[in-house]
Amino acid sequence: MTTTDLPAQPHLKRALGPTALVLFGLTYLAPVTVFTTYGIVTETTDNHLPSAYVVALIAMMFTALSYGAMARRYPVSGSAYTYTQQAFGGHIGFLTGWTLMLDYLFLPMINFLLIGIYLNTQFPEVPQWVFALASLLLVLLFNLLGITLVNKLNIAIVALSVLLVVVFAVLAIKELTTNPSAATPSLIEPFLPGKGGLGPVFAGAAVLALSFLGFDAVSTLSEEAKNPKRDIPRAIVITTLVGGAIFIVVSWLGALVFPNWHAFQSVDSAGVDLMAKVGGSFLTSFFVAVYVVGAFGSGMTTQVSVSRIIYAMGRDRVLPAIFGKLHPRFRTPWVAALAVSIVSLLALVLTLDVAATMISFGALAAFSMVNLSVIRTHLFPKGGRETPSTREWLRYGLLPAVGFLLTVWLWTSLTATTFIVGLSWMAAGAIYLAILTRGFRRRPPVMDFSEQHEGKTEDTLV
Repeated sequence: MTTTDLPAQPHLKRALGPTALVLFGLTYLAPVTVFTTYGIVTETTDNHLPSAYVVALIAMMFTALSYGAMARRYPVSGSAYTYTQQAFGGHIGFLTGWTLMLDYLFLPMINFLLIGIYLNTQFPEVPQWVFALASLLLVLLFNLLGITLVNKLNIAIVALSVLLVVVFAVLAIKELTTNPSAATPSLIEPFLPGKGGLGPVFAGAAVLALSFLGFDAVSTLSEEAKNPKRDIPRAIVITTLVGGAIFIVVSWLGALVFPNWHAFQSVDSAGVDLMAKVGGSFLTSFFVAVYVVGAFGSGMTTQVSVSRIIYAMGRDRVLPAIFGKLHPRFRTPWVAALAVSIVSLLALVLTLDVAATMISFGALAAFSMVNLSVIRTHLFPKGGRETPSTREWLRYGLLPAVGFLLTVWLWTSLTATTFIVGLSWMAAGAIYLAILTRGFRRRPPVMDFSEQHEGKTEDTLV
């Protein structure tokens, strides 16, 4: 075994308290993100979007608890990559991180794509790609300046997003009470399966998994939290519950006030039709403005998260070491952030439905592995341990097992095209890993997270 010291470099700045972490997670979710896939999933479920959100929230809560357990055990950057690496070793950790990168790399891009789509509805003479490119460059600038600036912007963005959701809810309720229609479904109908049964509901829930990536994003900030072992798990659960509640309420009211989804001008920008129905042109303009701000904030936080995952993998020498470098002044992973921005240029050519389904593949695959990591780490650790108590079997055995089964079920509900692209991405990762480890004869570098060995990696021959 040989141990190699990494060159000395600055550390990430511990500047985030519990409130800031929750705000980061909610900004990442973006309360208005319910409108991102509103038309796509409403079409899939035949106006039963709320039922798909309920299924997604239940599945995500089990997984959020697993993330909390692993974040408490390993309070470092890296998210699912770190957790599976520590539970199952470097090879599986790498492949999990690689698969997770598929959705993380696409998430900033999807926000820039949405900014272009919605601004184009108000300024049709300006091409979508112009708005997308401008927002991409501005997000890159803010993220290079540091996490403290991003946190300050998050507060204003969440406030605006919540205001829009509240205004929509009030006007939707007013519309339902003052202008009742024979076409309005019963209050519980949107929560029931449609004509296609549970299949379309689970297919919709699988796509909606991307709406809950905020709790995963919170775990990537462990090295920037003031008290990560306490605050990260709490922020993960709170972010999931609050975000899920907002999604369910908004989608429920939307299903009631606009039951005829066939009348959408475009499923990609269905939120504009919803706002026009309950508030006219003024609310539509206000919605587009706030939605763009929310998408901008989500673009910032998603780029922050993926750049830190790439930074962690570069620091571990699993990716080229250049990705593990921090800016000497701002202490931000500037090389990783620049790489993410280059990938985000795909927003200029891809469509929304393709991007959304690609994100869900990576997310659900990573969620499944984190659930398994809890079982391995707490019940069957390397070197063995004493027989777990009944409480431990329930907390670290039953709950993550249910989370694993639910995420696998959602994963198998994705489209064939999604699997082709997702599995191709995984195959590319396996090929890169084979090259990195000289035909799997070497183990990938594994980070030693003990304080005594901070900043070192372990490169062990098999």
